Formats: sequence, C-alpha cells, structure tokens
Amino acid sequence: GAMTDHEATSDAAAPLLVHDEARVRTLTLNRPDALNACNEALYDALTNGLLDAAADPGVAVVLLTGNGRAFSAGQDLGEMAEPTVFEGQEPGYQRYMPVLESFPKPIVAAVNGVGVGIGLTMLLHCDIVLISDQARLKVPFISLGVTTEASASLLMPATMGWQRAAEVLFTEPWIGADQAVADGIALRAVPHDRLLDEARALAGHIGGLPLGPLLATK
Repeated sequence: GAMTDHEATSDAAAPLLVHDEARVRTLTLNRPDALNACNEALYDALTNGLLDAAADPGVAVVLLTGNGRAFSAGQDLGEMAEPTVFEGQEPGYQRYMPVLESFPKPIVAAVNGVGVGIGLTMLLHCDIVLISDQARLKVPFISLGVTTEASASLLMPATMGWQRAAEVLFTEPWIGADQAVADGIALRAVPHDRLLDEARALAGHIGGLPLGPLLATK
C-alpha cells in the first residue's frame, strides 16, 4: 500500500510500530530483544495507539501482534523494580487497561509467539484471537508473589470455565496453541508462517464493514 503518515513517522526503534492498510490499523509490539516485555514506553505507546485508532474514523479494526519470536513476555520485571513514570501521568499499565477494556472497535490479535502474564490476559479483551501453532501462553502471577491483573479473575473463568481457570492460575502450566483454543483464549491455531496473512485477511474483512454497526455490535 501507499506509505501513510503513520508509517512515515514509525521509527524502527519505536516500542510500537503502527501501520495502516485500508481501514485496518496494525499495532506491532516492537521490543523484540526484550521479548516485547511491557515497559512504560510500550504501555504508553499502546495506550496512545489505541486512543488514536478509536478517534480515527478511517480505522475500523485494530490488529495487534508482536515483532520477533514473542508476542509479549509480560510486565518488564527489570523495570518493575525501577519504574520510569512520565511526569504527571499515572503508570503505564494503569493507563493502558481502561483504554483496552473500553476500546470501541473490534480488535483482532495475532499471537506470534510466547505470551506471558499481560501477554495472555490482554487477549481476553480482544474480540478474535488467532494463535501461531508455535506459540505458548502462561500466567506466572502467584509464583511472582502477585495476583491476577487485567480483570483476569473474572474473564478467565468466563472464558475457560471455573476449574480450568483455577488450574491455570494455581499450577501455571504452559498452554500450547491447541490448548489455548480448547480453553477459549484463541479462536484457532494457524501454521506459524500463515498467521499474519490469515489475521490480516480476517481484519481486512471486518475493516470492509460499515463503522456504525461495528461500533454498535462491539
């Protein structure tokens, strides 16, 4: 497609890459060396990326994915100890979650690799999740000395059933792609090299629909 303003301003080193094609805005987590762990800069970019997409009448659907071999390794634990908080702003996670939860347009996620912690729980707020057959998910909250986040204590039982949610939270297993589908976290597993093509096709189909009914239906 033609280069958009977003692409022109997307710096390859930015924590989030923004790409527009037709009425689909792709947001790509872009800290591949850190397995796309969420630090303040990435949370901030995600929050602003969603706010921009919500406000832009030319965007009908958001496609969320990761660059490199991970979707997201979760909260950046290195930064948790030394958080960088932007002046006059609440911490990034606290800004991000309400924006994700209330996002008015459909979100398609393409889980390209490992998803840990928020890398799993943010999927519970997406409308359709496709997962690479090479991806694995995990929520290591209790062993890190914390409890669930991102409304997962409500959404995990609603999505996967009470006892499976309890098993996942209390035993912290790795969840492979097929199991993620069985658990209702993902709609289907896709061969890794076809993941983005399938997700783009799905998002493109949604993007071709009229915005008013999409917003009302979401």
